[in-house]
Order: sequence, then structure tokens, then C-alpha cells
Amino acid sequence: MGELETLVEKLEHGEFTLEESIRQYERGMALTRVCEKALRDAEQKVLALASDGKNEVLEDFTPDDDED
Repeated sequence: MGELETLVEKLEHGEFTLEESIRQYERGMALTRVCEKALRDAEQKVLALASDGKNEVLEDFTPDDDED
């Protein structure tokens, strides 16, 4: 996650050439997929621990708009 954050920051500040930016963007997308998989795995573990053997399904999280 830290590598992805650093990469995004450098891309936002224009620290790479165009060619290097494309390579780094591809790296960032790969890191994003790794993070998304880790999140899905963690969600499934939490669901398994909280379900007490029931066949529950994960629902999309929708944050409350009032929490600003």
C-alpha cells in the first residue's frame, strides 16, 4: 500500500517522463489489484468469523453522507 501511495504522489507531481509514467501507471494498476484482493480476502475472513455458520453474503458498503 505504501508503494502505491508513493507512486501516485510521484505521478501527480510529474516526476517521471511520459514513458516512465506509463510504466509506473501499469505498476500502480498491478498494485491496486493486489490491494483489492487482500481486501476481499479480509472481508471474507470477517464474514466467516461473524456469520456463526450462517450462509450470509457480503453487501456493498455505503457510507453515511452525514459524517462530514
